[in-house]
Amino acid sequence: MAIKPPSHPTYDLKAVIKLALAEDAGHTGDVTCLATIPFDLEVEAYFLAKEDGIVAGIALADMIFEQVDPSLKIEWMRKDGDYVHKGLKFGKVSGNAHKIVVAERVVLNFMQRMSGIATLTKLMADAASPARILETRKTAPGLRLVDKWAVLIGGGRNHRMGLFDMVMIKDNHISAAGGIVNAIKSVDEYLKQKNLEMDVEVETRTLEEVKEVLEYASGSETRLTRIMLDNMVVPLENGDVDVTMLKDAVELINGKFETEASGNVTLETVHKIGQSGVTFISSGALTHSVKALDISLKIDTELALEVGRRTKRA
Repeated sequence: MAIKPPSHPTYDLKAVIKLALAEDAGHTGDVTCLATIPFDLEVEAYFLAKEDGIVAGIALADMIFEQVDPSLKIEWMRKDGDYVHKGLKFGKVSGNAHKIVVAERVVLNFMQRMSGIATLTKLMADAASPARILETRKTAPGLRLVDKWAVLIGGGRNHRMGLFDMVMIKDNHISAAGGIVNAIKSVDEYLKQKNLEMDVEVETRTLEEVKEVLEYASGSETRLTRIMLDNMVVPLENGDVDVTMLKDAVELINGKFETEASGNVTLETVHKIGQSGVTFISSGALTHSVKALDISLKIDTELALEVGRRTKRA
């Protein structure tokens, strides 16, 4: 089953595609295509993986080709979330050469970024088990839904989509509210007054803050659902991490709320963090420091593969 994009009340994916195509075309269109490619030329072009990874963005590529030219025919030998290896031809688009080349870079820009996110997410999600991996709001502006879609394709879970769908009480809210209990109490009152139903998470930075939250929750009716344990993973000089504080916090909470570890999360540390008992692990690196997966779209695949072999990319 195709992995659908996360829902968003105002995000227009088709408009984002239109903007990306317009950004490339400018006022004149593709002057190189207009000068070199006969307008009625029909070709076949193949998608080539130039490194190993998880492919993502296939459903989005279909949408882009449809917007450029609905008569283009697209065939895929893989689906979103599948593994591809270096040198694999995993998709084909056939039809008007001009239209294929016009769509090429926009399609690849989305697919390479999404595949890079999905590949890292898959590695992190596997290593984090039994904890579940989440991304953050540290996404490319204007591409949040696309970035979070790629996380789903890679086997991760989505955190909140934006400021509107979850209450997340962070350090600045706590400081401005005059303390962590004041902040939670204000949220409880606000949600009740506005008759709103949504998850509530609070960021804690010390075991004392965790204890304050638990003490408040034990004596009050609260909407709180999750406690973030921020920077309780302590990096060591040898490159390892100390998760003692994180484990202590998880033991204090004792299943009363979901828990989320945040800070110092890397591919090297996520397994140890995942064994601490936390419910979730969030990592901004999934989207803010993504390395694109190398993918190309070639009409002459034999020459492309020859060059790829020469450069160790096929």
